[in-house]
Amino acid sequence: MADSANISLSALRDGQQARVAALHLSGGMRRRVQDLGLVPGTRVTCVRRALSGDPIAYRIRGAVVALRKCDAAQIEVQP
Repeated sequence: MADSANISLSALRDGQQARVAALHLSGGMRRRVQDLGLVPGTRVTCVRRALSGDPIAYRIRGAVVALRKCDAAQIEVQP
């Protein structure tokens, strides 16, 4: 991760907000999250986790989107 103060998106707790700092994904998954609006500078809120902890729901630009924990772990955010 580029900044030691940054954390992965998967580390956010329910209700916690952050701003996307970097994407460490490639190929189709990178395109998918960009199409969902997850680009550097975007505000994201962790809405809810499944009972098992995977997937995790996030509010992104007014929409609620579920991401697998392993994919969310590849997105760097600034709390």
